[in-house]
Amino acid sequence: MAEVLVYVDHVDGAVKKPTLELLTLARRIGEPVAVHLGAGADSAASTLAEYGAVKVLAADAPEFTDYLVAPKVDALQAAYDAVSPAAVLVPSSPEGKEIAARLAVRIGSGIITDAVDLEAGDEGPVATQSVFAAAFTTKSRVTKGTPVITVKPNSAAPEAAPAAGTVEQLAVTIGSTSTGTKVVSRTPREATGRPELTEAAIVVSGGRGLNGAENFPLIEALADSLGAAVGASRAAVDAGWYPHTHQVGQTGKSVSPQLYIAAGISGAIQHRAGMQTSKTIVAINKDAEAPIFDLVDYGVVGDLFQVVPQLTEEVKSRKG
Repeated sequence: MAEVLVYVDHVDGAVKKPTLELLTLARRIGEPVAVHLGAGADSAASTLAEYGAVKVLAADAPEFTDYLVAPKVDALQAAYDAVSPAAVLVPSSPEGKEIAARLAVRIGSGIITDAVDLEAGDEGPVATQSVFAAAFTTKSRVTKGTPVITVKPNSAAPEAAPAAGTVEQLAVTIGSTSTGTKVVSRTPREATGRPELTEAAIVVSGGRGLNGAENFPLIEALADSLGAAVGASRAAVDAGWYPHTHQVGQTGKSVSPQLYIAAGISGAIQHRAGMQTSKTIVAINKDAEAPIFDLVDYGVVGDLFQVVPQLTEEVKSRKG
């Protein structure tokens, strides 16, 4: 069976959930080979093996952290040359998509971004995408070279399938052109205790209907009761009520959680483009004609200042 390269998204060896999803999808089209760059490969190997990695190609070099993405592309290209895979899968994060695009150019292959599903086809992997502001679902395949595919978080449920996961050192040569942009400082993101927005299984978002930043604690309280991430509409972000890093929409982040709750959000196409692939959508809005109700699974017509606190208390009482 052909091998499939899976780029590992991790923090010092702690493997992030989107990588486990990629390993699960990779098993549909071949044998997953994980590519781990940076420190912590030995500690990550057991997790990668548990979810199906037949081997782990590991490399560590200061260039991976001291410079922008180009050294990582050098390493992924080295893995590609060593394995000759049937496909290369990369998480659909901003960095992941840049790595995938650069690799596709280098190896002369087609690329598919933001896939939400993957299946084997007679002529290569077939990816499902949600396109044109989530108005259409398409199935695509790469027709030139080795498919390079980025997959959105929460596109598949991680499934354990223990494999060998043997760690092998990957020889990487960092090109002289790959160190042209140096990272001069880093600022840790302030910890909130909530899951990462794009990876969360549940997202609670607030919009213009909150009428001000002082009311976003209502959204945060509901999110915390559900163990959810907090999102915001473009209107709320543009008004300065919540940070841009939490914006859901066409000019913000795309999410695809199991449950998406929209409170005080009208449902403009800009917002829908970023959350329409959510598995279950619930909207709370006092306007019964709001466009958001056209795509929801469950809708509550009511004042969010009454509905959201009641919902929060109900969740807490059922959990406690």
